[in-house]
Amino acid sequence: MNMPASDLNADKKPATAVSRRLALVADDDLSNRLVLGALLKKMGYSVVEAENGAQAIDRFLEARPDIIFMDIMMPVMDGFDATAHIKDLCGDKFVPVIFLTAMTDEKALAHCIEVGGDDFLTKPFSHTLLKSKIHAIERMRDLHREVSMLLEHRQREEEIAEKVFSGAVMAGNVALENLDSLMRPAALFSGDVLLTAYAPSGDLHVLLGDFTGHGLSAALGALPVSELFRTMTAKGFSVDQILNEINRKLFNLLPTGIFMAAQFVRVNHLMDAATVCCCGMPDILITDEAGTAIKATVTSAGLPLGIVPDINYLDTVENLPLDPGDRLLLASDGVTEARSRDGELFGQGRLKQAILEREGGRSIVESITRALDCFCGDAPQDDDISLVEVPFLPGVLRPFELESPARAKAHPAKPSAPAVNHDMLRFAVTLEGPRLLRVDPVPLLINQIQDLEGLKEHRRALFTILSELYVNALDHGVLLLDSSLKARPGGFTEYFTEREKRLQNLTSGYVKIAIQSRLFPNGGDITIRVHDSGPGFDFKSLDMNGNATDILTPSGRGLVLVRELCESLSFEEPGNRATAVYSWTDD
Repeated sequence: MNMPASDLNADKKPATAVSRRLALVADDDLSNRLVLGALLKKMGYSVVEAENGAQAIDRFLEARPDIIFMDIMMPVMDGFDATAHIKDLCGDKFVPVIFLTAMTDEKALAHCIEVGGDDFLTKPFSHTLLKSKIHAIERMRDLHREVSMLLEHRQREEEIAEKVFSGAVMAGNVALENLDSLMRPAALFSGDVLLTAYAPSGDLHVLLGDFTGHGLSAALGALPVSELFRTMTAKGFSVDQILNEINRKLFNLLPTGIFMAAQFVRVNHLMDAATVCCCGMPDILITDEAGTAIKATVTSAGLPLGIVPDINYLDTVENLPLDPGDRLLLASDGVTEARSRDGELFGQGRLKQAILEREGGRSIVESITRALDCFCGDAPQDDDISLVEVPFLPGVLRPFELESPARAKAHPAKPSAPAVNHDMLRFAVTLEGPRLLRVDPVPLLINQIQDLEGLKEHRRALFTILSELYVNALDHGVLLLDSSLKARPGGFTEYFTEREKRLQNLTSGYVKIAIQSRLFPNGGDITIRVHDSGPGFDFKSLDMNGNATDILTPSGRGLVLVRELCESLSFEEPGNRATAVYSWTDD
């Protein structure tokens, strides 16, 4: 659209527009006020006058001058008190004050600066010196205004970025209503990040990360970390696999000197164990239900993430048996390294003391927060402070929301016409020897099924079926582990220690997994076949109604769950081949 040139220029501001310049002269001597006022007017200033310090404050509030010339010795209120009061009224705005004095005492001149003065002129002063002082002060004032505008603009941008950051990083968290936490950043952006997500198995993953430093630069890594954490958790990857991938991502992304210490907890959906990992962070503390005893301490066992590209965090992961009601406490070093007014550190000892001596029905986090506040007082906060209490209770887990097994068995999908080639999908994978240690095929297979068949609502059920069959084949078929170990005191730790030892020394053996998927007009079914190199087991000892009659079976409880989810579960002699059929209807 064309417009006349006169209309285009109508709203332009005059190029000669200048800012307002107003000076306040405070002096009890009239002749001094007149002389200085005349000089300032020659320099383009308008002038308001005051006869004493109290009047100077009133004139400042009325006129809001750009520069102030203040005599020291005046009646009613001297220049020192008046300047201190005016500077308080200015707040963040820079209004320069130049003291006018006949004093030559160094202490008096130094006091001019201490109360907020920006310069001083010794009486009698020359016109040339006054002009130079004003030009210098004006440059300072203009620079201060420019910096203030930049800081205000940056603060607005940071506030917007913080909202985006919180939405991208924190909004996707789950189960926060069941986790007691304290997140107290030292700046607008926190270098600490709390992430929670559910795995397809129903396990709860909790990650507390602590980036070096704090503020925006420390928070930048939280975006890729949160994306990787949630994506890999949703796909069913293990704790060490998630940490390995985050480590590689941060190493390639972040500059040297910025990395992330981490504490990772996986709450098993069976509520019998937790998988924990601590890398460069304070100890993870595990208490009993009452919080009166610290049952276990998990110390840092690996480097923070992002320092070295190729680290296998499998060696840093521990599997711990827990009792219902136990509590896991995660804390960043901003807690243990918090300082008192005297510079003393809060420390691990006070942290444990706050847990064991809590009173009045306070939670562990509340007790630590109270102790921390009392210890630090009004001392400045040097680092981000983060605390997370994870209760080992069913309430933190997501209910197992699947299609009812009874409905799946009562209404299995059946073809209304013979299946044709394009309705069927087949693929298989075989892992042999050391590759069984390095590769977890379950997330890969689930994602393949998801991508090819689009069975999002059945992902969790299929993950559970595949996981149980694969773990049974690996643990009891290839590694020949005995499930009865877990039933003994301390057996859970012994079981996983022996499992890791045998995996590390594995040179032979295999697990084969074959998938066949069929789609019908009213639903479909997936057949999963798992074959291992082990000697098999007496599968006839399994009650076909869903009860394991022999604790020495590969994993009676897991197979019962698989049978409940599937239309059928069968074994072939000698017991090292399992076939599970999962079916669904579209209605």
